[in-house]
Amino acid sequence: MTRQNSKRISVDIYGHQYTIVGDENSSHIRVVSSIVDDKMREIHEMNPNLDTQKLAVLTAINIVNDYLNIKNEHEALLRDYQRLLEKIEKGKD
Repeated sequence: MTRQNSKRISVDIYGHQYTIVGDENSSHIRVVSSIVDDKMREIHEMNPNLDTQKLAVLTAINIVNDYLNIKNEHEALLRDYQRLLEKIEKGKD
């Protein structure tokens, strides 16, 4: 991330204002922030007695778990795609 291209955007996550600095466009940062806010609220509904720090950690764990599951699915799809391409290429011979 270069300072010249960095954007600063203010977002609200779980009732707190944060200034996010990054290279992504503001709409992307708002979507990411909204997903984090939604996940925190979802977890809070299931565990209303959690303090904010524990809620934030559980939110991070949940989001990383979702990311890893999607990443694994993506890698499996790429392997399947590669196998199909190889079958197609063999069929052309």
